[in-house]
Amino acid sequence: MGLFSGIVKALKKTKDAIGYKIASIFNGEFDDEFFEDLEDILLAADVGAATSEEIIETLKKEIKRQMVTDIEKGKQVLRDIMTELLENEPFEPKFPCVIMIVGVNGVGKTTTIGKLAKFYKDQKKSVVIAAGDTFRAAASDQLNVWAERADVRIIKHAEGADPAAVVYDAVASVKAKKTDVLIIDTAGRLHNKSNLMEELKKINRVILREYENCNQYNLIVLDSTTGQNAIPQVNAFNEAVKIDGIVLTKLDGTSKGGVVFAINNEADVKVKFIGTGEKLEDLEQFNPKEFVDNIV
Repeated sequence: MGLFSGIVKALKKTKDAIGYKIASIFNGEFDDEFFEDLEDILLAADVGAATSEEIIETLKKEIKRQMVTDIEKGKQVLRDIMTELLENEPFEPKFPCVIMIVGVNGVGKTTTIGKLAKFYKDQKKSVVIAAGDTFRAAASDQLNVWAERADVRIIKHAEGADPAAVVYDAVASVKAKKTDVLIIDTAGRLHNKSNLMEELKKINRVILREYENCNQYNLIVLDSTTGQNAIPQVNAFNEAVKIDGIVLTKLDGTSKGGVVFAINNEADVKVKFIGTGEKLEDLEQFNPKEFVDNIV
């Protein structure tokens, strides 16, 4: 499935919630009622109060500055504003690299790791997965299923083992075999936040000490259906380890894909990948223009 088709499928519910409603209020009258209706639509789609206000104020200024009276021109101005709000550099790691995946339980980390492994293998890169979540029962078994689907190696220890020890062995293996990409799974038990964050810091130290020549990145996986609650998750993990980007999952399961705008605008970290479905290939690099074009 092509890039465009994947986005169309994933954003159908959001388009139903945002796009068609926006189209219904564009009637050539850019008055107070129009902007109030637009704000209501954005808020209902989880764009967030601060970000919605910023979009509205910018749109008012641009309509006045460009003397917009045409409906289609008005829509295009809105698209341009929303696209600019989402603009950021694509995630393009240098190889060899280590990508640590963080996030709370239930957001789709395991699935995302399998998809990322497939993503880089399709780029002709050698990939290894490290099962660093040794706390959750059967976590490594679930990860093993995705490793088999992606046809990549996995390194794991017994349940309850020290995650840093798993990473130590994984690093030794990828160094010896000159592997391009090491993807590390981690636990996500935020109810024990201080221990989890210390664990992540320890893993980081192992990577830095044992693999000085690698390029290290940390990606956080967020469930788009959690809405505004995703932003505190980003901030919590970013305090412990520098987060380089967001993988946003389950967009196909929500009508509130507008949360992408809130996350990009209100968190210090940007969306780099989006999950567009349950299949191994349903992961795409985030493209702001295509995203906006498919909801407005």
